[in-house]
Amino acid sequence: MRAKVAERGQVTIPKPLRDRLGIRPGTILEFKEEAGRLVAVKVETLDPIDQIYGQLGRGRHTDEILRQLRENK
Repeated sequence: MRAKVAERGQVTIPKPLRDRLGIRPGTILEFKEEAGRLVAVKVETLDPIDQIYGQLGRGRHTDEILRQLRENK
């Protein structure tokens, strides 16, 4: 798939890729250069429970706790 860079540096991500990768309006992408290639990575945001949990000083994310629980079965 190809996309053309606009005058202000904007690029439209092709719809099939947006759908497949779950990129929706408001999604944050992090850009970096790797071996001469432009790489965009979707930034995973914390859900509201993780944000509150972190404020309580526990320092662990829900995903981490679930992973550990599943490993200990």
